[in-house]
Amino acid sequence: MGLAGPETAGQPQVTLLPALNGSDPRYHDVDGHWPEIPERSPCVAGIIPVIYYSVLLSLGLPVNLLTTVALARLAARTRKPSYHYLLALTASDIVTQVVIVFVGFLLQGAVLARRVPQAVVRTANILEFAANHASVWIAVLLTVDRYNALCRPLRHRATSSPGRTHRAIATVFSTALLTGIPFYWWLDVWRDADPPSTLDKLLKWAHCLIVYFIPCNVFLVTNSAIILRLRKKSQRGLQPWMSKSTAILLGVTSLFALLWAPRICVMLYHLYVAPVHRDWRVHLALDIANMVAMLNTAVNFGLYCFISKTFRATVRQVIHDAHMSCTLKSQSKGTVVELVLKSVGGEL
Repeated sequence: MGLAGPETAGQPQVTLLPALNGSDPRYHDVDGHWPEIPERSPCVAGIIPVIYYSVLLSLGLPVNLLTTVALARLAARTRKPSYHYLLALTASDIVTQVVIVFVGFLLQGAVLARRVPQAVVRTANILEFAANHASVWIAVLLTVDRYNALCRPLRHRATSSPGRTHRAIATVFSTALLTGIPFYWWLDVWRDADPPSTLDKLLKWAHCLIVYFIPCNVFLVTNSAIILRLRKKSQRGLQPWMSKSTAILLGVTSLFALLWAPRICVMLYHLYVAPVHRDWRVHLALDIANMVAMLNTAVNFGLYCFISKTFRATVRQVIHDAHMSCTLKSQSKGTVVELVLKSVGGEL
């Protein structure tokens, strides 16, 4: 799987392996860092990842649905491109939670204990990586849009439109699906007992580049230019140093860079130093890194609420409308039942 889930807690215990640091004489004759030994690294995290992902899904999915409704209202009301990009980002987070957290980690990894046909697993890989790519590159679109709005305002006003924004989002989603197809051949790192092939190295490096290194470089360059531009304007007394939309942008991109960094580091460590399949410490590190990375799908709601007063007010309105709708429905049902009882009583 793309973000392979944790091993089930009910699997038999195996002997823990020492680190391959060259100090153990048993491995002096081993060529490279892939020793020919049959043991497989145990899952020392036990059932903790299953509990974590269950809580993440049960809290994160409703929160993202609420965020979607609130952003849809703001996008329809203001027609600002930034709200459309944030709406697309939230939609991709929902897909990520369903495809990776529910289907990958919980259903396939915990419930079915990986007893799934290989073709199904490989097809799920495409959807998992496509969801990852869409989420990250929608954030790139948001960053570029804010850069154009602040650094090239005349051009942004002339070219910005809801139709253009929707086409850009559709292009990202389509491209994300296409770039997910090669990951049909992604090898499951938990069971990858053989040395990495050329194709495996290419796929893992492509994953790191597409999901992390290239987007983070775009974030760094554009965000730096935005901050410098805002500082110059602030020194001239034209506008506040940090607008709320810029604060949301910096928060979204910074959280992504911080939460995904551990997974990328562990993935490269697995590729060149010690494999997950052999070293229980790398196994544990990847478990933790995956949990931290998936937290990125549920934190944006808190960020929006913390920064934007408009978003908080819209969320309150959505909750109020939902409550009123439920109240009216219950009252109407009660009225219907009362009328039926009265009619029956009159006939009797």
